Amino acid sequence: MTTYTGSCHCGGIAIRFDSEKKPEEMRVGRCGCSFCRRHGARTMGDPAGSVEFRCRPGALSRYRFGLGITDYLLCAKCGAYVGAVMPDEGGAIGIVNVNALDIRDTFDPAPALHHYDGEDEARRRSRRRKFWMKATVIA
Repeated sequence: MTTYTGSCHCGGIAIRFDSEKKPEEMRVGRCGCSFCRRHGARTMGDPAGSVEFRCRPGALSRYRFGLGITDYLLCAKCGAYVGAVMPDEGGAIGIVNVNALDIRDTFDPAPALHHYDGEDEARRRSRRRKFWMKATVIA
């Protein structure tokens, strides 16, 4: 298992992403929703890996929209979008915004754009269970 680190711009939220995959083996995507497009997000998950977001006091801001089932994690100080977490059976699952990782330049600057409009909650949860990973938020 390799640990990939990162943070928001000001360092208020630290990221620890653990994966057995090499960066070139990771599937990075771009969501077509207005939130992700406005943040220029490139996100990724590894179902066999895990991600931890460790936040300084007062640094974490959670934002929900759309179906209201996911917390989008932003730094309350610098505004950087670092990832997302969704409560699921047995715990939370999530993704990381690769733009917040130290190895961000390793990844495709313009990965495939995906549109998820029209998904209901069951379909969205099912899709995410295939690609997202165990996630922990320590605030």
